[in-house]
Amino acid sequence: MKLHVTGLNHRTAPVEVRERLAFDAASLPDALKHLRGSSGVHESLILSTCNRVEIVVATDEKENANDRISGFLQHTKPGYRLDFDRHLYHFEDRDAIRHLFRVASSLDSMVVGEPQILGQLKDAWSLAKEQGVLGQFLDTVLTRAFNVAKRVRTETTIGESAVSVSFAAVELAREIFGSLQGCGVLLIGAGKMSELAARHLHRSGANRIFVTNRTRARAEEMACLFNGTIIDYEAFQSAMPDIDIVIASSGAPHYILTEAQMRQIRSKRKGRPIFLIDIAVPRNIEPSVNTLENVFLYDIDDLGKVVEQNRKGREAEAAAAELIIGEEVEKLVARLKEREAVPIIVALQDHLEHLRQAELQRMRGKLGALSPQQEDALEALTKSLMAKIAHGPIMEIRRNAGSDEGWQVIEEVRRIFKLETPE
Repeated sequence: MKLHVTGLNHRTAPVEVRERLAFDAASLPDALKHLRGSSGVHESLILSTCNRVEIVVATDEKENANDRISGFLQHTKPGYRLDFDRHLYHFEDRDAIRHLFRVASSLDSMVVGEPQILGQLKDAWSLAKEQGVLGQFLDTVLTRAFNVAKRVRTETTIGESAVSVSFAAVELAREIFGSLQGCGVLLIGAGKMSELAARHLHRSGANRIFVTNRTRARAEEMACLFNGTIIDYEAFQSAMPDIDIVIASSGAPHYILTEAQMRQIRSKRKGRPIFLIDIAVPRNIEPSVNTLENVFLYDIDDLGKVVEQNRKGREAEAAAAELIIGEEVEKLVARLKEREAVPIIVALQDHLEHLRQAELQRMRGKLGALSPQQEDALEALTKSLMAKIAHGPIMEIRRNAGSDEGWQVIEEVRRIFKLETPE
């Protein structure tokens, strides 16, 4: 079994590309099943967040997974273009394990040390299990990734000094408004990131919180956190002339605030600035809104640049985390390769036992009736011979199981003894 990861993230692709390839929650079950149905793909998982889209598959040893995944993206994403391939990265086996460990441990995040990605990866893992597309191989890798992330957080302080996207949003708001005391904040969508940004803004003095969401029950939950006011989703634009800061994280597949609409809102604000934070992927706000006077629009990539400026303090902890991950990668690679050796050893032993039994039956017909002592001697003799025949190949398989050439030894033993490939 081979492990493949193909994806793109905030470093390899701008938000306008990421939003084209993002999967919403409703489309993920069918996408997972379609991916699992591709020739040679045995297990699958899709991780789709505002900062990354990653496709993880377990395939046959000689399968070209890159071609399978490219075909899958072309089929499931109408906005996919071949020139998007330059934004993709591909990892196999050991490198794929390392990448998944780094993702789970938040070393590959826009905000190194943030905890949200681990929860998102666990959600992707749970969904793949529910859909029946995650088998023992990927389950082993992902479960180990979660344990590695826990070890990184326990043995380093990488999570304690993380400069978050929500913190960056507050810093940008301060630059625009100075004091945030009395500023009105509108949350469009009630996701975790908008909640975190709202908490930071609320602590900084922005105490008028308004919430709108397609699902009213979730809006009510969010409003309770900040003693906020609920606005009907269909009417949120009419409230914006009195709002200073907007955090947009709706799951809508199209712009919910266009330049034309923002022009009308701006005309009612009498020159007062408005700060728009679009942390949705696909984006909620038309990018050209940023050309309007006194309208300041920042998307998830803009906030990432602010975060990067504050990254230096985490470099030592990140280096310590990388050492932990390197150690854990080697442990898992050895474990997986040793496990791959078990089926071929069992198949070899079964094959030799079948030959032994067949030869015993043939010889009994020639030898006639045997005494119990003779039967025992014949059993002991044939078993001893088969054990000696099996000893060399089995030792060679076990000796090479943890090496990069282990699969070649397995294939050679399978060929020599004419063993069937296990399902």
